[in-house]
Amino acid sequence: MKTFYKDLVRPLTAREIEIIQLINNECSTKEIAHQLYLSTETIKSHRSRIMNKLCVKSAVGIVKVAYQLGILQLESNARN
Repeated sequence: MKTFYKDLVRPLTAREIEIIQLINNECSTKEIAHQLYLSTETIKSHRSRIMNKLCVKSAVGIVKVAYQLGILQLESNARN
């Protein structure tokens, strides 16, 4: 899948992409803050900037657009 997120008018930072990945893993704001050694307020600020850059209103919107842009990719779960 081709990635288009680098073409965003306001590109995402490496930290914002890291937070998107954690949101996709169903981590709460508190869990993300703990994992990244940041305050919950800092995570809320990052999430708000991500939503503005992606023109979405929620964490679900972040994940949806992240998949559409190729920031996130579906994992293949091969079963035998």
